[in-house]
Amino acid sequence: MGEPVEIMPYDPAWPVMFARWGTCLRVALGDAAARIDHIGSTSVPGLAAKPVIDIQISVASLEATDAFLRPLTEMGLVYRVDNPEQTKRYFREPPGQCRTHVHVRQLGSFSEQFPLLFRDYLRCHTAAANEYAAAKKHCAAKFRNDRPGYAQAKDAFVWDIIRRADAWAQHTGWAPGPSDA
Repeated sequence: MGEPVEIMPYDPAWPVMFARWGTCLRVALGDAAARIDHIGSTSVPGLAAKPVIDIQISVASLEATDAFLRPLTEMGLVYRVDNPEQTKRYFREPPGQCRTHVHVRQLGSFSEQFPLLFRDYLRCHTAAANEYAAAKKHCAAKFRNDRPGYAQAKDAFVWDIIRRADAWAQHTGWAPGPSDA
């Protein structure tokens, strides 16, 4: 059995943790990374979350692994070759460090835009962020020892938010702001 699913109150240390990673990643990757962004629930001020720092690195091509694979593994990040998602390359934190997920995605792809839109919508819509927090807490209580069950249980809510976020994006002309690092 893996670690239990725990949703924690927002921690102001999360953006600081990302900033440290972001600086190191920018130095290691240079121009190979078109963007380096703090994504996921820890990137939304005030949002309760699992204490996992999610980082998205946007690159020109996922096939050009030499541009990012070696620098990331030299930083101690663990490449998860067995990741089933074909739209990203996935890395985890070095052993013994705080939980960090690094998602390398192709710049401009749907899979790259999705977490940026989701994050920005929640940052601008506190009521939606609060609804999402409540849904996550409910799912975590129900699936405390079942991470895949937790993720599947909150999927319907995630897709409801992204539907609203897409309508907001169409109305406002949303586009991702500058890279976070």
